[in-house]
Amino acid sequence: MLERKAWHVLEAWKSNRDHKALILTGARQIGKTTLVREFAKRHYTHFAELNFLTDVHAGDIFAGPLDAETIIANLTAYLRTPLEPGNTLVLLDEIQECPRARTAIKFLVEDGRFDYVETGSLLGVRVRDVPSYPVGFEERHRMFPMDFEEFCRANGVQDSTFDMLREHFAARRPVSDAVHRTMSRLFQAYMVVGGMPDAVQRYVDTHDIAQVVALQRDLLNLYRLDIAKYAEKTDRSKIRAIFDAIPSQLDDHNRRFILAGIDKNARQSRYANSFMWLADAGVALPCYNVQSPTAPLTANEKRNLFKLFMGDTGLLCAATMDNAQFALLQGDLETNMGSITESIVSQELTTQGFVPHYFDSKQYGAVDFLVQSGTRVIPVEVKSGNDWTKHKALDNVLQVREWGLDEAYVLCKGNIAEDGPITYLPLYMTMFLQPERLPESMPFTVDLSALP
Repeated sequence: MLERKAWHVLEAWKSNRDHKALILTGARQIGKTTLVREFAKRHYTHFAELNFLTDVHAGDIFAGPLDAETIIANLTAYLRTPLEPGNTLVLLDEIQECPRARTAIKFLVEDGRFDYVETGSLLGVRVRDVPSYPVGFEERHRMFPMDFEEFCRANGVQDSTFDMLREHFAARRPVSDAVHRTMSRLFQAYMVVGGMPDAVQRYVDTHDIAQVVALQRDLLNLYRLDIAKYAEKTDRSKIRAIFDAIPSQLDDHNRRFILAGIDKNARQSRYANSFMWLADAGVALPCYNVQSPTAPLTANEKRNLFKLFMGDTGLLCAATMDNAQFALLQGDLETNMGSITESIVSQELTTQGFVPHYFDSKQYGAVDFLVQSGTRVIPVEVKSGNDWTKHKALDNVLQVREWGLDEAYVLCKGNIAEDGPITYLPLYMTMFLQPERLPESMPFTVDLSALP
């Protein structure tokens, strides 16, 4: 099985004695079900799986009373398999197809006999269907396509290599030319293959880009079918138009999504739900402009100005490159890779836990990304060409004292280097950019002795 970081999420969840139900969300075909099955095989004696998408009768288990006794009796009768209290994992797959099962989670968790994992691909777009949410009884984790580190591990890169790269990243010390060339080539392969597990596995097994691209195009068609099946009838044509327009809109110089590009009479208010549908389904990653590069970034958002990236860079390539992937990997094309490179960085930053924004103003220019770590805002510039030391807009924003920007990253083809507040990093080291994490404990006590 492909190694996934979400495995550690499952382990931490199971080790918590008072764990709730775990709900894994994310786009279709990113490996949620496969991960849970393998986890159950290694950590439980018994495993029960209900797939509400492929088994039309599975929902009947939850058609009657939703108390735990009734549901578990229905479950054991339906599955005809032993379920041992304390050593059974129940997977409720594609749970958005059975809203009553989502409501029943509260009673099943309270009952405590079994552990429950829910997976859902379109939970964000089916919110109105759930009769009552199990608030306080679910622990949520969002999964994404495989990131670059997971892709490297699938291709045989060892822990020792990552340890060495992290040391060089932390010390801001260049890696050897041989390592730099190899990692750059792997990143180039990731650009084309992307992180959809089936595509990665096909590449690992065959190293045949043609097979990878054919599989990616099938996945793109699957997403289009989901739009036709799950979106409201009044929104389907808008959502499909937006989805199909993502590659061409990213090819624009400033990457900003322009509604007039799909409908010259379109208004933002009429399309807002369509954009959110794609984001909630995990198919697209919106990146909003901000009024100023200051914390908190979300409070500075201009919601009418945004870039819209594809959820997976390999799918973007499949939708964009017209069979040029292999030629690109061979270095035979002089292709403008700016949009695809920026998409990879957006995907990596999001996977690491950032909420990327961007800044664009007539006075200062455009900075590709802004990320927030704690209370600090860090500009990130992406350079796909050979002129990575030229970044006028980045220089401009760093000079504005009241913004307090004391560091920035330029992600590029070059090796690690520093120039004042700017650190130049190879594109493949985007995987080491991570937000500041909250401590596990933050005790705080107010001394009340002065009060009468």
